[in-house]
Amino acid sequence: MQRPLAASLLTALALSLTLALTACSAAPAPEADDIRAPTAPLGVTATAGSASTVHVMWNAATDDRAVSGYAVYREGRKVKDLPAATLMTDVIGLAPATPHTFTVRARDAAGNVSAPSAPVTATTLPARAEDRTPPSAPSALRVAPDGSRAATLRWTPARDDTRVTAYDVYQADTRIHTVPGTATTARLTGLRPGTAYAFTVRARDAAENSSPDSAPADLTTAPAPGAPPNTAPTGLTATAAKGEITLTWTPPRTGAPVTHHELHLNGHFATTIIWGTTPPPDRATYTFPVPDPPGTRYTVTLRAQLPDGTWGDFSAPRTVVVR
Repeated sequence: MQRPLAASLLTALALSLTLALTACSAAPAPEADDIRAPTAPLGVTATAGSASTVHVMWNAATDDRAVSGYAVYREGRKVKDLPAATLMTDVIGLAPATPHTFTVRARDAAGNVSAPSAPVTATTLPARAEDRTPPSAPSALRVAPDGSRAATLRWTPARDDTRVTAYDVYQADTRIHTVPGTATTARLTGLRPGTAYAFTVRARDAAENSSPDSAPADLTTAPAPGAPPNTAPTGLTATAAKGEITLTWTPPRTGAPVTHHELHLNGHFATTIIWGTTPPPDRATYTFPVPDPPGTRYTVTLRAQLPDGTWGDFSAPRTVVVR
């Protein structure tokens, strides 16, 4: 039996709003006895993405309590305030063909601010005539693990009528990394052990036209020492038709039939998929309706109920666009 989805979608949206309001009201109060500033951020890079934008990234700073946020400076003037979980940003509205110098500072809840990072310089690209043609999608994307917390992506370059100026790496439809248009590799850090990931890459040109996504590359990082093996469904595909989405996947091998799966959309529970009879022995298929207008994007993940009643690991995500 397959449960209807529409009410669950509304519940997920309400839950999302509740979580957002809770997060806003639960910010930690400053601690008056904290006088030690965080360390300066390391590994700062700046990459021009167009004639008017520069992408700045850095590694997380450390603090004796906790880092609460970062500030990005251009020529010594603050241009961005960002939360602690954000380690990259686009600085926009810049003049074409102009060099700019960037630094990053960390701050804690008590208001202590780190020294500036080492400065990095990037020169915006020259202005060009109007360009509305996006690059082709990068191809042959592949990923290799580097321990349990890092990975390296490699791909075949995209093509463009002018030139590719940057490649953006996405995980679960969220951009997590950017490299120059001359690069065909990207090293990702900060991954979690024993976790299934799906990465895609988009090419971008000087006019900020982005290509379609590359085909996804899946990776399940090695588990932490002593941790059980990963129990995620594998081989997930998501295909959109008018008003519906069809999923196919291979359930995990648990030693017993897998009769229940949880479907999550955009990180929130949507519905439970239940087989009232014998579940599929190999590939499973499930189709559900979507009331959203064409062009709506969903990130889909699944997890299976294990023989002991607990829920297993999440599958690598898939992004699908409603038709």
